Amino acid sequence: MAAGPLDEMLRIPHTKGMKIHFPVFLAVILTFWGAASARAQFGDDFGESGSSYPYHVPLGLDAPPVPADNALSDAKVALGKDLYFDKRLSKNGTVSCETCHNPMMGWTDHKPVSTGIHGQHGTRNAPTVLNSAYNPAQFWDGRAPSLEKQIEGPVANPVEMGFSLEGAAKRIGAIKGYAPLFAAAFGSPKVTFDRIEQAIAGFERTILSGDSPYDRYVAGDANALSPEAAKGMALFFGKANCDACHSGKNFSDGDYHNIGVGMASKHPDWGRYLVTKQDADRGKFKTPTLRDLPETFPYMHDGSVETLAEVIKFYNRGGEKNKWLDPQMHPLNLDSAEQAELVAFLDALNGGEDRMSAPKNLPR
Repeated sequence: MAAGPLDEMLRIPHTKGMKIHFPVFLAVILTFWGAASARAQFGDDFGESGSSYPYHVPLGLDAPPVPADNALSDAKVALGKDLYFDKRLSKNGTVSCETCHNPMMGWTDHKPVSTGIHGQHGTRNAPTVLNSAYNPAQFWDGRAPSLEKQIEGPVANPVEMGFSLEGAAKRIGAIKGYAPLFAAAFGSPKVTFDRIEQAIAGFERTILSGDSPYDRYVAGDANALSPEAAKGMALFFGKANCDACHSGKNFSDGDYHNIGVGMASKHPDWGRYLVTKQDADRGKFKTPTLRDLPETFPYMHDGSVETLAEVIKFYNRGGEKNKWLDPQMHPLNLDSAEQAELVAFLDALNGGEDRMSAPKNLPR
């Protein structure tokens, strides 16, 4: 597919694949197996390619699914980008989507928990927006069924943006500069919150990370991985069993697991249980993507782990014991060299996604 206007705006590099050779055969098979497993659990729309996605897809990924009622267009994505960076969507005009999901920080904020209006703090780490288009559901606990519905959460949350959906739509609708942008995106200048969330979600579906050293290695470039990272890849798909949960092309099964983080607290965050009310879901949180990890620290749902080396140590000891600990969690018995090799492989999943700057001028 030829590069379009949005490709130029996002400055996403195109990479040609090479001949696949035997040393990467196992990785290819396991990656495809992970994607098939995710589709079996969440349906055929999970990470499927499709003609409804009109933009370049980085090496190693499938085109993300696009809802039938929110087709992508350059006009809609451009509008969504403006809205994403617009602090006027918050009650006091101090917080935007970008405040907690900053493209200069891997689409996170590099804080354990984020800061909302009036300096208030949340209780969970801001997950990256990168590749969120592939998530079957949004938020750490999966309470939002789509990117569109996810946007309602922070706008209405009194700790984050603290606005009503109606109030946010009314404020944006009163800004004259937005009228032609909504008209171009939706066929009329009318501003509703449904249209606001459709535009932002459309923009977020273009924020993709692939074309990592790992992807180039799988595509046939034998020199794309360092020897240490190649050993780490063998551990990832073998002894360390990381792909039991971090499977598929986005390195996430899209499911929820209790690995013990925070469960020793007097008042633990019950995660997925708060959504389902099923006792078996206590302490479960969504499996995050492993792509661009060097850019998206700190880690875990509470931002309690600072470095990838510490993440590996946590898994190496089998997580934190608790009544609901996932059965996949057990001591890995990796020595220090193997732990370093696993970190090297995780570093090799970094696509080096281009930094996107905020719009120079928002509508007035």
